[in-house]
Amino acid sequence: MTNAQREKPKHLGRGLDSLISPIINERSSIGNSLSDRNDGSNFPQDKELNESLRMLKLDSISPNPYQARTVWNEQELNDLVESIKANGVIQPVIVRPGSGGYQLIAGERRFRAAKLASLEKIPALVRQATDEQLHEWSLVENIHRVDLNPIERAMAYRDYLNAFSLNQTEAAKRLGEDRSVVANYLRLLDLPQEIKRMLAEEKLSMGHARAILALPTDELRRKLANRAMAGRLSVREVERLVRRYLAGANQQITTIRSKPPHIQDLEMRLSRELGTKVSIETKKNGQRGKIIIEFFSLDEFDGITERLGLAYQEEA
Repeated sequence: MTNAQREKPKHLGRGLDSLISPIINERSSIGNSLSDRNDGSNFPQDKELNESLRMLKLDSISPNPYQARTVWNEQELNDLVESIKANGVIQPVIVRPGSGGYQLIAGERRFRAAKLASLEKIPALVRQATDEQLHEWSLVENIHRVDLNPIERAMAYRDYLNAFSLNQTEAAKRLGEDRSVVANYLRLLDLPQEIKRMLAEEKLSMGHARAILALPTDELRRKLANRAMAGRLSVREVERLVRRYLAGANQQITTIRSKPPHIQDLEMRLSRELGTKVSIETKKNGQRGKIIIEFFSLDEFDGITERLGLAYQEEA
């Protein structure tokens, strides 16, 4: 394999490195250097970098209005607060000049933690940026973070497409992503609000959500999501349930006319009550038949028996 073949394609996400990389090499003791020294001797011999590194008052900095993150892990934030109390802020935030102060470009978690640690100032790298650049850098930074929850990332993709009038293919190319990745995240925004909340709270995974999206109605999606969460069903179990439902639905399309309306109605009522698929099969005279209650795990079986008022007790 040649060097050219091994080289990864460049994409917009790497553009943020031009803002941050000079800092990473100078991580150690930056906070102390800024507060204790004025000669800049601990910084790289770069006039622009020296002039842009400053200690700024926290109350002079406003948050980034394009911040994609909506959920902050309290424990991780508290851990960072304790680290800052012990060691100071090691890596500066990145800001741009604004009216009467500065506006964050990147580093909101450090900014929040510094406030919680009761600091008055924070090391900052000041960069010039237009509104469009601020929006784009913020979206790119968040999209490439691994700790965004699926809904935050989906919203970041949506905002990125809308802000710059891109289609999915164009956005994927600029971000260095596969188009299918962008498409799969954007589809999550079609889910009912309750399921999106489960995803944001990590009660369901991306795999669960992708399987549930194959169901034809929001009502079915809600039911399966609740069932998956309550029964702690794996992604494979949810996928199997969806396949069984879709196969049954296709079969039902061809046989539904053969069942009297009152039997169809009773099937639906029993299915809703038990939280699983129920079929009623009758003989020609309608006097005999059977009720089939399906289950796909032992947890589901236990749930069904509880709803039927039955309880399994082991012999002493």
